[in-house]
Amino acid sequence: MRGDQIQPQRFERKYFITERQAVHVRQFVASHLVPDEHSQDRADCAYPVDSIYLDSDELTTYWATVHCEKSRFKLRVRFYDDDPASPVFFEIKRRMNECIFKQRGAVQRRAAPMLVAGHLPEPRHLASAHRAAGHLVALQKFCLLMSQLSAQPKVHVAYERAAWVSPESNAVRVTIDQNVRGEKVQELRLRTRMAKPVFPFPGKLILELKFTNRFPDWFRDMVQHLNLIQTGVPKYCGSVADIGEERLGAPAAEASAARFAEVAKYC
Repeated sequence: MRGDQIQPQRFERKYFITERQAVHVRQFVASHLVPDEHSQDRADCAYPVDSIYLDSDELTTYWATVHCEKSRFKLRVRFYDDDPASPVFFEIKRRMNECIFKQRGAVQRRAAPMLVAGHLPEPRHLASAHRAAGHLVALQKFCLLMSQLSAQPKVHVAYERAAWVSPESNAVRVTIDQNVRGEKVQELRLRTRMAKPVFPFPGKLILELKFTNRFPDWFRDMVQHLNLIQTGVPKYCGSVADIGEERLGAPAAEASAARFAEVAKYC
């Protein structure tokens, strides 16, 4: 099941690349990594990823990213298809300086709307294959942050992802995301189709290099060979900016900064 290969603590470097550069990236990657379990049976190695991002009416987590807060987090509900039998994943993605921490709990699809509506999480809400204690802890923390923030579904973000991993360990992961799109939502709508999406990064692919220890030498060689420039690529924030902050109910950013500082201590 998806989630077995997630790196709970890692470093990330992101780059915009072109289609031509992506060809060279794939050549570099093929010498060191293998397609992950979700990419290996696909001709282009790409599979769909959909996420519903939750935020306050002040867009508190959005402004924390815009202001480059050193310690910040996002709340999202991630899913991969429209199958009612597939689980969904309640995820907390937290950044502390340069380090990324991820927690997620796999939830039965039918239970997800109840939890977002404020129902207290229970073991019976977890997907049957993911009933380890860590999943319940992650779900409980997600619901606590959601409550403290008064967060509600705000934006549906989707893209296609190709991913490669090390055959020996979970220490290195490379992904290429394309066709990033976003749409305003007002409820937890777990369907992949969008009606009127925005495209915050038109014509661009996003390369993400993820590692748990030091930056691998071959990562450095690839970046230098292709003259890549590291950048921030927040898909949620890009979608919010294209949709329009005012359409999502965002007042002055200053009010959100103080609230985020109060809520962040619960991380």
